[in-house]
Amino acid sequence: QVQLVESGGGLVQPGGSLRLSCVASGNIFSLFAMGWYRQAPGKQRELVAEITSGGVTNYSDSVKGRFTISRDNAKNTVSLQMNSLKPEDTAVYYCAADLTMGLGILPCGYNYDMDYWGKGTLVTVSS
Repeated sequence: QVQLVESGGGLVQPGGSLRLSCVASGNIFSLFAMGWYRQAPGKQRELVAEITSGGVTNYSDSVKGRFTISRDNAKNTVSLQMNSLKPEDTAVYYCAADLTMGLGILPCGYNYDMDYWGKGTLVTVSS
């Protein structure tokens, strides 16, 4: 069993930055592909950024060039640096870990059945 705990959400003004972190339990973190999903009010959860166990990344068009996903296997951590935030980035952000669905090379913008989920952290972009 793997537990994922997100942190770093909060209120930020448009144009600002936030850094989300997700810490995983266990000692096989390096084997997992990791992803960041988000769910805005009234919308379906969608994959916005993913990273393979080898460090290959992929982003949805809506965040490409503004968000950066990274991982530190020594610290069992995956992070999401979010810059130039917009009101439409307001959502609950979820960390996910996956061994079976091919996370890391999935088309972004959709919701997939991941092996493990965090409980989410709220990001609000508002003036």
